[in-house]
Amino acid sequence: MAGQEMFALDDLARLFNVTVREDAAAGGLTVTAGTQTIVLSAGQSLASVSGRLVSLPAPPVREGRTWYVPVDFVPRALALAVGGKVELRKPSRLILVGDIRVPRIVGRIEPLGNLARLTVDVSPATPHTVTQEGTRLTVRFEADGLDAALPATTSPDFIANVRPGDGPATIAIDLGPRFSSFRTVDTPGDRGTSRLVIDVIAQTTEPQPSPSTPTPTPTPTAPQVPETPPLIDLAPAGTLRAIVIDAGHGGAEEGAKGPGGALEKQVTLSVARRLKAALESRLGLRVILTRDGDTTIGLDERAAVANNNKADLFVSLHANASPRAAISGAQVFYLSLDEYGDAAERAAHTESESLPVFGGGSRDIELILWDMAQARYIKESAALAQSVEASLRQRIPMNARAIQQAPFRVLVGANMPAVLVEMGFITNPGQEKQLQSDEFQNQIVQSLVESITRFRDAHSGSHQAGGR
Repeated sequence: MAGQEMFALDDLARLFNVTVREDAAAGGLTVTAGTQTIVLSAGQSLASVSGRLVSLPAPPVREGRTWYVPVDFVPRALALAVGGKVELRKPSRLILVGDIRVPRIVGRIEPLGNLARLTVDVSPATPHTVTQEGTRLTVRFEADGLDAALPATTSPDFIANVRPGDGPATIAIDLGPRFSSFRTVDTPGDRGTSRLVIDVIAQTTEPQPSPSTPTPTPTPTAPQVPETPPLIDLAPAGTLRAIVIDAGHGGAEEGAKGPGGALEKQVTLSVARRLKAALESRLGLRVILTRDGDTTIGLDERAAVANNNKADLFVSLHANASPRAAISGAQVFYLSLDEYGDAAERAAHTESESLPVFGGGSRDIELILWDMAQARYIKESAALAQSVEASLRQRIPMNARAIQQAPFRVLVGANMPAVLVEMGFITNPGQEKQLQSDEFQNQIVQSLVESITRFRDAHSGSHQAGGR
């Protein structure tokens, strides 16, 4: 409804055992859970939970005899009223009620020569065991269930399939014909997460040369391009503390597709992972990826990741497309607010407003409309875009219109300086190959690290003054 995911309020009432009453005269609703009351008004994106105001992304909507509320009504308002633990997971459409252990599992597979690597990110960190049963590995988690996004692609010679196991909290890994042994490594992650790495290793047999045949002289091989490029030495991190890197598209949203079959979602994730490693190792920053696997994430959810983690910068990575195959070159965008008119100017100078509280009285609250969040940072976003464009221009081909403004939805809700980088045109055959290459991706990463550092150094004073 109007671009918002909604729940039928009747369904929530049955699930949470609450009472819903409609006040036709006032044009509102009352949701009662024990001694707690939630008041909703038609046309207002606010809820009052026993006198406490809570903002919602959209107002309740009535269709026929059924009222619908935005899905964020569950964690923001209903959870406060019913008490206890209530968790909403939008990507998997799960509502977890009570003390239930359902870790989020995201897996991916990488072929690496004589082995295939299965990387499983676990949030929150959950104890587990890995056992072999014939041609199958089984990962058992100490949990009530799994919220799993398992890899869609495999490495058939090593890992034929990754699927839910026989138990509610198990993963089965069907092994391929080249399997010989496996090894596992567990490492802690950010914010209570963990990472399980399972290497499925092939049996290597060195061929013996025939006695009648002279041993050939080995042909020197080119050195492999490192996963993270050797970057210039940069000053330690200053006022920037956290950056969110958004790998565009993912899951069902493949993005643009090249003539050779390359997918935008794969290119953006590869660069995002490299950029995260580079920023963490070179600048010591906290870096959060909006996705670290092939998962579908809504546009507003991506900015929400940055806002919820109090990020200082938001960088969204994409690959461009054009019906004209000859078009090529990188572009950098920051948000255009032309369509918002005077509202954008008012949002850029937001002051607190006195709002009435249900039950009497008033409260001063600084309300920032989601569609206006980026308005306060347009000048800084423009400066960041200019820094990124200048660094990219030194290393990779740029489009004739290298820096632009556009009303990209993914940037609208970001409450910090934000840019979108189109790394090249994947619909151009030559650039499609570049975008998939280690060398080209490393050049992009080096450019972004350098430009972020320059932006940090040039704007450290303004960040401090702004209290970020």
